[in-house]
Amino acid sequence: MAPSIRLSPAARSLFDEPLAIAVQGLGPRQQVTLRTSLRDETGELFQASARYQAGDDGQLDLARCPALPGGSFSGLEPMGLLWALKPQKPFWRLVKRDVQSPFLLQLEVFEGHGESPGRLLAQAQHERAFLRDGVRRVPVREGRIRATLFLPPGDGPFPGIIDLYGTGGGLPEYRACLLANHGFAVLALAFYGYEDLPKGMKEFHLEYFEEAVNYMLQHTQVKGPGIGLLGHSKGGDLCVSMASFLKGITATALINGSVANVGAVLRYKDITIPPLGINPKRVKVSKSGIADIIDVLNNPLEGPDQQSFIPLEKAECCFLFIVGQDDHNWKSEFFAVEGSKRLQAHGKEKPEIVCYPGAGHYIEPPFFPMCAASMHLLFGKPVMWGGEPKAHCEAQIDAWQQIQAFFCKHLTGKPSGTSNKL
Repeated sequence: MAPSIRLSPAARSLFDEPLAIAVQGLGPRQQVTLRTSLRDETGELFQASARYQAGDDGQLDLARCPALPGGSFSGLEPMGLLWALKPQKPFWRLVKRDVQSPFLLQLEVFEGHGESPGRLLAQAQHERAFLRDGVRRVPVREGRIRATLFLPPGDGPFPGIIDLYGTGGGLPEYRACLLANHGFAVLALAFYGYEDLPKGMKEFHLEYFEEAVNYMLQHTQVKGPGIGLLGHSKGGDLCVSMASFLKGITATALINGSVANVGAVLRYKDITIPPLGINPKRVKVSKSGIADIIDVLNNPLEGPDQQSFIPLEKAECCFLFIVGQDDHNWKSEFFAVEGSKRLQAHGKEKPEIVCYPGAGHYIEPPFFPMCAASMHLLFGKPVMWGGEPKAHCEAQIDAWQQIQAFFCKHLTGKPSGTSNKL
């Protein structure tokens, strides 16, 4: 019997779902190397490999067999071949631009544990998809809004969420559509660097975001009376500003967000919030040329920088802070703690703060490989994002559950049966 790879699900799975990998037909205790490869939409290659030894029966199940030292990871890691994927090009991050097409994952089994691959014994392909069957993708061009709405299958209305990314600009849709697969109506909202929106991050007008909130509140497929906000990085402080000044927001979840306005002037009616000051002299550059920018921002509790602190005590919603404790973009845990103090000082409900040791800045949906460093648009050079791959992967899996449970509880009134695993 020739060796073969057995996958479950066999041909296709959603990107945030686990994939069971096994090899059958090997010799008793045969040593093999498994390798995964994936090309992003620009053609850049990501790879991971691990060394294994088959059981006495010639079977190798990654859920039961630990990887041996010498590969991309070791130990019992059923999903290691996915989370350990690394770009061959330095400072490259895995993103999905077209959510309507899957990523194609190649799996190969090679003989032995050599530095270069031995004889190819088996290979398989698997599609990692982003859109569940029946999820509707609706481009939105209403008024000034530039966005994409994802609606779950079936009859609504569904709990509604607006999803914002950070300083990369454009219109990333992958997190919004993965969330819609779980029963939420999610609006991925662009706010600069897209179509006819402003090209750069000079100033933002909250009226634009208010239009998007009202669009969701009035949509027949969105269950009221309020909606949720989900923001990462710069998208996080925009969500805090929206929650503080706009009506109709019930729940706000931040992934490594800030409670001070960062990077651009924020305007709403006659209110202006200046960006938090920065000191470029506090950038530390490593021998390899990667910048560590964690100390660049000023303290929003001191001097004139206090004007940048967003008045989140005005918000009428519940907050969830997801914090990577090894975030090197900025001090996410400090922001979460100071936001919590401010809310409680004004008699508001204490927010949920979930901290993940060993997690960096880019806490993505499950099984995205950790990006340790990549180009920063504002700094124009590669910066370190922090994180340790295994801990970061575990954080992504748990945070994804936490975010869904938070929105279930506050937007539908139903608890979802998850507990904090870390």
